[in-house]
Amino acid sequence: MSWHTVKRFADAARAEELFTGQWQNRPSILDDYKPYLDGRWSEGFTNAWKLWEEIVPLGYKGSYQRVRAYLHDKRTSPRPVTARPPSPRAVAGWILRHPDTLTESEQLQLKAIRTHCPELDALTRHVRSFAAMLTGRQGERLPDWLEAVRQDDLPSLHTLAAGIERDRDAVIAGLTLPWNSGVVEGHVNRIKMLKRQMFGRAGFELLRKRVLPSS
Repeated sequence: MSWHTVKRFADAARAEELFTGQWQNRPSILDDYKPYLDGRWSEGFTNAWKLWEEIVPLGYKGSYQRVRAYLHDKRTSPRPVTARPPSPRAVAGWILRHPDTLTESEQLQLKAIRTHCPELDALTRHVRSFAAMLTGRQGERLPDWLEAVRQDDLPSLHTLAAGIERDRDAVIAGLTLPWNSGVVEGHVNRIKMLKRQMFGRAGFELLRKRVLPSS
C-alpha cells in the first residue's frame, strides 16, 4: 500500500470519501443532460421523476434511477454537485457552428452556458448575426452590427470591429457582392506549396515549369 493511499484513508472524514476514484469520472449517459438538470434544479424543480420525464423527449435513453441518484447526490453532498463544464474548445465550436447542426445535447449545454454567462450569450448573438450577414450577403446590416458590438463589454470583438471599421466599404462589398478573390488565393497557395516542396533543391526555372504547364 502506497503512502498516498494510507494518507487518503487517514484524512477521510466519512466512509464515502474512501470510495473516490477514477471510476467516478467515467462517462455517463446522463452527462449530456446534467446541465439541463442543474438549471432546473437552480430554478427550484427538484422532483426526480418529473425531471426524468422532461429529459426523455430531449433524447435521454437512460433509466430514471440514474437521474434520481444524481439528484440525490445534489441533495446530500456537502459540496455542490454539478455537471463537469465543457472545454473552451467545445464551447467555441458550438458558437461557431450553425445552430441547426448542433445535437439536442449540445444545444442544451450551450443554452445553459448562455444563461449563466451574459458575455458568452452576447458573443453568440453577435457571431450568429455576422454569420447570417456573410451567408445571406446582407452587407447593408454591417453598420448596425458594428454599433451593437460596441454596446457590449467584449474587448476582443471591439478590436475586430475597429479593424472592420477601417475598411468598412470593402467589407460591405465583400458581404454583398458575389465576387471574391478565392480563385486567386487558391493559385497563390498552390504556388507556395510547390515552392516548399522544392525548397533547397531547385531554382526558379523549375518552379516556373511546374507552375505554367499545370495552369
